[in-house]
Amino acid sequence: MSVPIMVAEVAPVYGLTSGRVVSLVAALVALAGVGFGGMALFRFVRRRAVIALAAGAVGVVVGGWVVAVAEGGPGTGAGIVGGLVALVLGLVALALGGMALKQS
Repeated sequence: MSVPIMVAEVAPVYGLTSGRVVSLVAALVALAGVGFGGMALFRFVRRRAVIALAAGAVGVVVGGWVVAVAEGGPGTGAGIVGGLVALVLGLVALALGGMALKQS
């Protein structure tokens, strides 16, 4: 007697899932860090450089966590694309904040 094999098809998810929300918030925080890092590099303000470093660190940590625990690829609602964006923007914010802190 043969047992029927069930194949689960993954349908694309179009709504906001918890993975997408977390990765979106992390990407926005990292984007703010890039903005603060650019302003700190332009005007040599130490406080903005520290904010850029903190926001960049949050973006890298949360984005990396989302990418690490995501089950599935893009379009599954796990937030992997937003996690990658947060990871990259966080690294840019860390670099800008570090350069601005070095100059101030």
